[in-house]
Amino acid sequence: MPGRVARVTEVIAGSPNNFQDAIKLAFERANKTLRNITGMKIVDMTVMCEAGEIQEYRVRAEVIFVLE
Repeated sequence: MPGRVARVTEVIAGSPNNFQDAIKLAFERANKTLRNITGMKIVDMTVMCEAGEIQEYRVRAEVIFVLE
């Protein structure tokens, strides 16, 4: 029985709206160039602030995909 080998790559994405949009953007961008994505792990969530207001929600995610 053959096994599977996976790889992990990191992406960072940001959204002016919320963390959920940033996560979706990270997945959509990774999905354009990586095949066989099996999951994502959100490693970090941060906000960028300016003048006392949140300007951008950022996520750092590990994208897991199976090598062909």
